[in-house]
Amino acid sequence: MTIRIACLQLDIAFGDPQTNEQRAETAVQSAANEGADIVVLPELWTTGYDLTRLDEIADDDAARAKAFASRLAQTYGVHFIAGSVAKKTAAGVTNTMIVADRSGQIVSEYSKLHLFQLMDEHLYLQPGNALGLFSLGGLSCAGVICYDIRFPEWIRVHALAGAEALFVVAEWPLPRLHHWRTLLMARAIENQCYVIACNRAGSDPNNVFAGHSLIIDPWGEIIAEADEKPGVLLADIDPALVKEVRARIPVFADRRPRDYDEAAKKFFKTY
Repeated sequence: MTIRIACLQLDIAFGDPQTNEQRAETAVQSAANEGADIVVLPELWTTGYDLTRLDEIADDDAARAKAFASRLAQTYGVHFIAGSVAKKTAAGVTNTMIVADRSGQIVSEYSKLHLFQLMDEHLYLQPGNALGLFSLGGLSCAGVICYDIRFPEWIRVHALAGAEALFVVAEWPLPRLHHWRTLLMARAIENQCYVIACNRAGSDPNNVFAGHSLIIDPWGEIIAEADEKPGVLLADIDPALVKEVRARIPVFADRRPRDYDEAAKKFFKTY
């Protein structure tokens, strides 16, 4: 059984949720017309990195984003990984991924754990503290956000919990395109899972973004890759390949977590 994935590589209008919702719905409709089963949006797709105005434009409890995701999932009959949005809470604003299944039910919210200081996230956002695990149509999934992919220990926790597909939503800058591609391939190889990574296109007042959304198989082979322009990236994945790869090279069975812990206690003050 194959699953058709669509990464919606949008050019995000800076600080303009209404325009971005219009662009997103047009792209979702296009992907649905191409037979997509799972549709993915980029990081902070409603606002971009307009962080200084979050008090004004952040989404209270992500209610607007959740309603949008639910409506589009039902209307177009797709599972919808609705990127991430600036979610306003009593404790501050989080960078939160929203996931809806094709019935419109919100099945996951994941708030970015690792805040990226080079883009001032630590000044305006609060980190999350929970795993990004969910299931869509029988596919065991994990969701993470941009900078999270530089922390392989965090991704490995999700793989150990059974994730067969890792969904990454991002606003990754063009100067570090090589890192983007390399890190994503590494996360696929070491965790023997699909990696579906949706980046944004275009620019904002401070950054030019890389695009190059990627769909990578559990061997680390790139199935599909976008260029730097806005567009819809489509590819089919087969979850059976995850089990095949994990059986061929039994990385998870060969792990030595007790030895890792003992070595860490012996040689490092903190772990």
